[in-house]
Amino acid sequence: MKCPCGCGRTIELLVIPEASPRWNITSDSAGRPTLHPSVHMKDGCKSHFWLRHGRVQWCK
Repeated sequence: MKCPCGCGRTIELLVIPEASPRWNITSDSAGRPTLHPSVHMKDGCKSHFWLRHGRVQWCK
């Protein structure tokens, strides 16, 4: 996915059970994705956010 801050960076998240760290992805009845845990970019733009029901919720 592209970083929601607009920096243009592609974010790759591991979702396979064997990976560490890994993210869980679910979708609601409308097909909107939710990720757990939050996504925190350690370098570059340093974005930190949750993706819940297809919407970005920024961490403070």
